[in-house]
Amino acid sequence: MTNPVLVGAVLYDPKVSIIWDIIRDFFESQGCPIDVVFYTNYELQVKALADGHIDMAWNSPLAWLDSVRQTGGTCRAIAMRDTDRDRVTHFVVPQDSAAQSLEDLRGKTLAVGAKDSPQATLIPLGVMQQAGLEPGEDFEVRRFDLLVGKHGDHVGGELEAFKCMAAGEADASCMLDLNWDGWTGEGIISPSSYRILATTPRFDHCVFTVRADFDPALEKRWLEALYAMTYENPDHREMMDMEGLKAWEEGRTSGFGPLGYALEKQAYFEGSDA
Repeated sequence: MTNPVLVGAVLYDPKVSIIWDIIRDFFESQGCPIDVVFYTNYELQVKALADGHIDMAWNSPLAWLDSVRQTGGTCRAIAMRDTDRDRVTHFVVPQDSAAQSLEDLRGKTLAVGAKDSPQATLIPLGVMQQAGLEPGEDFEVRRFDLLVGKHGDHVGGELEAFKCMAAGEADASCMLDLNWDGWTGEGIISPSSYRILATTPRFDHCVFTVRADFDPALEKRWLEALYAMTYENPDHREMMDMEGLKAWEEGRTSGFGPLGYALEKQAYFEGSDA
């Protein structure tokens, strides 16, 4: 094997380059060389994959569905982290809030993340719509557009949404379950002061994406190398902790329904040239 597999990744945080340096070295040791092409946003990465400039993309859930759209449904999801499966977003309110259901947010203000964040904006707004509550009509939306193009990977918008609620400028805020768990564990959010009002349906998160013409034999070898990475190995654990996983899993597409519903209801791609 002479040509490395070109993998696209979005630089949502400085640690991303460190993570991929470790992954690249590991794949080299497995006899399956890769090289990484960094992008500043997922839109550029999706186009690069669709146009054949890269072989594979480490896609956000929104980027996955955009890849499906731009390839006419021919791209494939081949792998994901264990932590990418069965995620949920929580609607969080102060403990003393009178709200007992999403319906109780009618006429209230909901703080969300960036406009392109599946977890902190698109999916929860879709859940509100499914409950018969239209954004801007039945409730107000306070949106925090931090690092648009990164699809909420940096979680900054979620934290700002929570701070907005904590300051009394919103009645509820949205955050991924992993962030709720982490922030309550770290003391950023006090569980005695805030509670979960409601939770979205389960959804999946990031996924490695390839085009239909990706060589099956190369894909098999690439996946063998990926699955050889184990959390029990201290040399692998550092990177896996940084990337937030304990095991790599087979890619699946069954968990993108809630995001697909939200994108359709909100006409997210309407008017796009792609």
